Amino acid sequence: MRRRFPFKLFTWKIGLGSLLLFTIAFNGVAWMQARAMTHYLVGEGIVRSKKPEELSVAEKAWIVLTGVRVPRPVNERTPESVGLPYESHRIDFDSEDDSEAYLEAWFTPAENSKGIVLLFPQYGGSKEGVLSPAQAFHSLGYDIFLVDFRGAGGSSGSTTTMGVREGADVAQAVSYVQQTWSDQPVVLYGASLGSVSVMRAIAHEGIEPHATILESQFDSLLKTVRHRFTASGLPAFPSAEVLVFWGGLQQNINGFAHNPAAYAAKIDGPVLLMHGEADTRVKVEDAEAIFEQLAGDKSLVFFPSIGHGAFAREYPAEWTQTVDQFLQQSLETHETATKDI
Repeated sequence: MRRRFPFKLFTWKIGLGSLLLFTIAFNGVAWMQARAMTHYLVGEGIVRSKKPEELSVAEKAWIVLTGVRVPRPVNERTPESVGLPYESHRIDFDSEDDSEAYLEAWFTPAENSKGIVLLFPQYGGSKEGVLSPAQAFHSLGYDIFLVDFRGAGGSSGSTTTMGVREGADVAQAVSYVQQTWSDQPVVLYGASLGSVSVMRAIAHEGIEPHATILESQFDSLLKTVRHRFTASGLPAFPSAEVLVFWGGLQQNINGFAHNPAAYAAKIDGPVLLMHGEADTRVKVEDAEAIFEQLAGDKSLVFFPSIGHGAFAREYPAEWTQTVDQFLQQSLETHETATKDI
């Protein structure tokens, strides 16, 4: 009696095995990509990967297989490069993940200061990246205090949590400034990751700035990761979800709950939101979603024909005028309210 080979069972096993191998490989690539995005590379001569929309097909394939390259941000310029004397400050503090954490900041006073502006940089950048807005704030009569997040510039570490831990960094910097210059109105400025970190600090760390200026902030971590896949011409689902999952696991955070649109509902002080109409990483509707949730006095300004950030450099006159009017109104309102108490 002949026995037939169980082709159906064999085919089913092959299919299941292939699916298992694909799942393992897919998650392995996602794990590697998440680590590459949250762990800056330390060393000399490391070239940062191109922006997703600038990659060729071959380069995209190589990035998928090897991971993005993001060198640890350094400061190659100082305020002196834009004609401003400065002094360095080191803010030491303990944290759950680092018992010897510290932040480095640059301080430049203004004559007859109207207040002090704390500036926080973008993802993959250091405080030299906010020198242009810092110079503008100083020209308007404000002290400036430029801060490196942990993992960047002169601060400790070499990792980023996309604004989660950085929110605590903002709170530490604000506490230091308030203790050192207690009589000064405090203004917070953030660019991209810096703006998200400022929002989280206000919503979760209990800080209360006199005014807040935000640029190019994403409304949720998951959505901005999706935008990056789309800009690369790659399917966002389920790649973005898996990437956020592994990144959160590596950094011990909940990336799916990292939603600045939700933080916005807890911010009741005056806020100026600025956004580029040509931004492919953070869409116009993302900025509008945050704006709708803000609980206090708020303004939303769009800059045409510009992408992610760099408004103070690309539109210096318009940017400075917008910021000046916002701060005059916000600080005057605060001063009046304080006198009435």
